[in-house]
Amino acid sequence: MARIPEVFGPTVDEHTRCVHYVTELDIIAIRFACCDRYYPCHLCHSETADHPAQQWPREKFDQPAILCGNCWTEMTIETYKSVDECPECYAAFNPRCAAHSELYFDSK
Repeated sequence: MARIPEVFGPTVDEHTRCVHYVTELDIIAIRFACCDRYYPCHLCHSETADHPAQQWPREKFDQPAILCGNCWTEMTIETYKSVDECPECYAAFNPRCAAHSELYFDSK
Protein backbone atom coordinates (compact mmCIF):
# COMPACT_ATOMS: atom_id res chain seq x y z
CA MET A 1 0.00 0.00 0.00
CA ALA A 2 1.32 3.44 -0.94
CA ARG A 3 2.28 5.81 1.84
CA ILE A 4 0.12 8.95 2.05
CA PRO A 5 2.38 12.01 2.24
CA GLU A 6 2.09 14.26 5.28
CA VAL A 7 1.13 17.88 4.59
CA PHE A 8 2.65 20.45 6.93
CA GLY A 9 1.37 23.91 7.83
CA PRO A 10 -2.01 25.26 8.91
CA THR A 11 -4.35 23.11 6.83
CA VAL A 12 -8.07 23.59 7.33
CA ASP A 13 -9.47 20.43 5.74
CA GLU A 14 -8.62 16.99 4.34
CA HIS A 15 -8.16 18.43 0.83
CA THR A 16 -4.97 20.36 1.75
CA ARG A 17 -6.65 23.77 1.85
CA CYS A 18 -4.95 26.13 4.24
CA VAL A 19 -5.75 29.30 6.16
CA HIS A 20 -4.41 31.36 3.22
CA TYR A 21 -6.17 29.71 0.26
CA VAL A 22 -9.59 28.17 0.86
CA THR A 23 -11.57 28.16 -2.40
CA GLU A 24 -13.06 24.98 -3.85
CA LEU A 25 -10.15 24.91 -6.33
CA ASP A 26 -7.33 25.21 -3.77
CA ILE A 27 -6.66 21.50 -3.46
CA ILE A 28 -2.96 20.96 -4.05
CA ALA A 29 0.08 20.81 -1.83
CA ILE A 30 3.60 21.45 -3.07
CA ARG A 31 6.64 19.44 -2.00
CA PHE A 32 9.24 22.10 -1.35
CA ALA A 33 12.65 21.50 -2.91
CA CYS A 34 14.46 22.80 0.16
CA CYS A 35 13.05 20.37 2.71
CA ASP A 36 11.23 17.59 0.85
CA ARG A 37 8.02 18.39 2.77
CA TYR A 38 4.57 19.11 1.39
CA TYR A 39 2.93 22.44 2.27
CA PRO A 40 -0.34 23.88 0.91
CA CYS A 41 1.32 27.17 -0.09
CA HIS A 42 4.37 29.40 0.15
CA LEU A 43 2.88 31.29 3.10
CA CYS A 44 2.41 28.08 5.09
CA HIS A 45 6.05 27.20 4.45
CA SER A 46 7.22 30.70 5.32
CA GLU A 47 5.29 30.72 8.60
CA THR A 48 6.18 27.24 9.84
CA ALA A 49 9.49 26.10 8.33
CA ASP A 50 12.79 27.06 9.94
CA HIS A 51 14.48 27.93 6.64
CA PRO A 52 13.81 29.93 3.46
CA ALA A 53 12.05 28.29 0.54
CA GLN A 54 13.95 27.25 -2.58
CA GLN A 55 12.56 26.97 -6.09
CA TRP A 56 12.54 23.69 -7.95
CA PRO A 57 15.17 23.90 -10.73
CA ARG A 58 13.96 23.15 -14.27
CA GLU A 59 16.07 20.01 -14.51
CA LYS A 60 14.00 18.50 -11.67
CA PHE A 61 10.55 19.26 -13.09
CA ASP A 62 10.25 15.50 -13.72
CA GLN A 63 10.15 14.88 -9.95
CA PRO A 64 6.87 14.18 -8.13
CA ALA A 65 6.28 17.40 -6.21
CA ILE A 66 2.56 18.16 -6.43
CA LEU A 67 -0.09 16.41 -4.37
CA CYS A 68 -3.75 16.45 -5.35
CA GLY A 69 -5.72 17.13 -2.19
CA ASN A 70 -8.78 15.41 -3.59
CA CYS A 71 -7.39 11.95 -4.37
CA TRP A 72 -3.86 12.29 -2.89
CA THR A 73 -2.14 11.40 -6.14
CA GLU A 74 1.38 12.75 -6.56
CA MET A 75 2.34 14.22 -9.92
CA THR A 76 5.44 15.73 -11.45
CA ILE A 77 5.88 19.46 -11.83
CA GLU A 78 5.80 19.00 -15.63
CA THR A 79 2.44 17.29 -15.41
CA TYR A 80 0.98 19.85 -13.01
CA LYS A 81 2.08 22.77 -15.16
CA SER A 82 0.43 21.22 -18.23
CA VAL A 83 -3.03 20.45 -16.79
CA ASP A 84 -5.99 22.30 -15.27
CA GLU A 85 -7.24 19.33 -13.30
CA CYS A 86 -5.91 16.22 -11.64
CA PRO A 87 -5.16 13.58 -14.31
CA GLU A 88 -6.30 10.88 -11.88
CA CYS A 89 -9.57 12.15 -10.34
CA TYR A 90 -10.30 15.14 -12.63
CA ALA A 91 -10.72 17.59 -9.74
CA ALA A 92 -10.14 21.12 -11.04
CA PHE A 93 -7.13 23.13 -9.88
CA ASN A 94 -7.07 26.87 -9.24
CA PRO A 95 -5.87 28.56 -12.46
CA ARG A 96 -4.78 31.62 -10.47
CA CYS A 97 -1.95 29.62 -8.89
CA ALA A 98 0.02 30.18 -12.10
CA ALA A 99 0.34 33.86 -11.12
CA HIS A 100 2.80 32.96 -8.37
CA SER A 101 4.40 29.79 -9.72
CA GLU A 102 7.81 31.52 -9.67
CA LEU A 103 7.71 31.17 -5.87
CA TYR A 104 7.91 27.40 -6.31
CA PHE A 105 9.43 26.70 -9.72
CA ASP A 106 12.39 28.20 -11.58
CA SER A 107 11.00 30.27 -14.44
CA LYS A 108 14.30 30.89 -16.25
